[in-house]
Parts: sequence; structure tokens; C-alpha cells
Amino acid sequence: MSATTEKKQAAEGGFAEIVKICAQALLIAVVIRTLIFQPFNIPSGSMEDTLLVGDYLFVNKFAYGYSHHSLPFSPPIFSDRVFGALPKRGDIAVFKVWVPQDGWTDYIKRVIGLPGDRIQMIDGVLHINGKPVPKVRLPEDYVEGEGGAARRIPRYRETLDNGVSYDVLDMDPNGFLDNTPVYEVPEGHLFMMGDNRDNSTDSRVQSAVGYVPVENLVGRAEILFFSVERGEHAWAFWKWPWSVRWSRIGTLLE
Repeated sequence: MSATTEKKQAAEGGFAEIVKICAQALLIAVVIRTLIFQPFNIPSGSMEDTLLVGDYLFVNKFAYGYSHHSLPFSPPIFSDRVFGALPKRGDIAVFKVWVPQDGWTDYIKRVIGLPGDRIQMIDGVLHINGKPVPKVRLPEDYVEGEGGAARRIPRYRETLDNGVSYDVLDMDPNGFLDNTPVYEVPEGHLFMMGDNRDNSTDSRVQSAVGYVPVENLVGRAEILFFSVERGEHAWAFWKWPWSVRWSRIGTLLE
């Protein structure tokens, strides 16, 4: 065998090895994204100020088990959940909602009502099973916007009966959804709400989100791994020294 032939075979073998390694890496990435952790970015202000536009987080897909919504594009290849588990009240969860113009769309909200619960808003105070959830005004308001567009929004601390506490915003003391009928959460469903109470399309809007089937859960939001200012792009690395919200990176979600 000539030296030229040996070099050619070595080059072909090296190329094949690179292809093999890339295929294995791609397979591992697909498995991780499908079964364990999925990256998710925040496109709207419905969960402010817990989650901000420009936040990037990992969603734990194993937390609630798997349904066909755990797979990309939600192919209806099986029903119910495998290794299914109900969320805890207060969890921040990603779930699917059917939007006629967009198909299955990811939403992220906080789990407020579990199957069998009765949920109601009375004068801006959340009631669960007839009991008001403690809501304490915080000394510092949330500042929305920049420069002349900035405005201060009252911030409150809610504490659920299981000890989970989180901040909520109250943009309008007489908001459209501050007084609601009693919502009785059906079996196999959840009641989801955004922390930005007057700027969230959630289960209170029955025509849009309504009661969320447990089957529609994608996973539990766990940790912020990146964050850029509103209007900035994560890929614009040359702006990172100024556009990245460094203090938010690594934040554990509650």
C-alpha cells in the first residue's frame, strides 16, 4: 500500500470519527432537551418581577413526568403522562396552550389552584378555598420602563398555605381581573396565574387559557442561566458588558 493511499484512508477515518462524535453529541443534546432540561426564554411581562423579559431559564421536564407535550411540536403519539406527578402550589411551570393562529404555544405561570380547589379574586386579594392568601405591601415599588417612560408599580408579598412566598405586582387597584367569580378547578386540571396580576392572560381568562390540563405541562422552571435587558439580543455578545443582567444569572426560582 502506497503512502498516498495510507494518508487518504487516515483522512477518511479521521473524518468519519468527527462525524461520529458530532452525531453522538447531537443525540445527547436531543435526549437532554427532550427528557431532562429544556431552555426557555421570557417573551412577556406577565411574570414580572419574578421573571423579566430577556430572562433565559432551564425547565426541569422530569419534575412532572412526560406527556406528548414533552416532545418538540407536541406530536399526539400517546396520551396521559408517564411518571406523572402533580405540581406543588406555588411552582412556576411551563405548559402548552392551543392558540389558533400559532398552534401549541408555551406559556409560563405560577400554579395557584390544584384539582378540586376553588379560586377567586376579591378586591385584588387571592382567595383559595374560601380563605384569603396573606398579601403584604412591600416598601419598594417595582420600576417598569426606562427614562421618561418609567413608572412605579406597587409590589406585594403573597404567602401560600404551604409556605411558598413570592412577589406580585398590582398595576391597577381596580383591575378587570381583581374581582372574579369562583373558579372550581376540575379533576385533572390546574389553575395558573401570572405574578404581574393586571398584565397576565392566565386561567382567569377562560376564553384564552382557562383551566390547564395536567397533560399540557412541560416542566418546572428551575434556574436562570442568562439574562439580557429588555430589547437586547442574547447573541449580541459585543454588548454583554452592558446588556447582561449579571446579578440575575444563577437565580433559583421559587
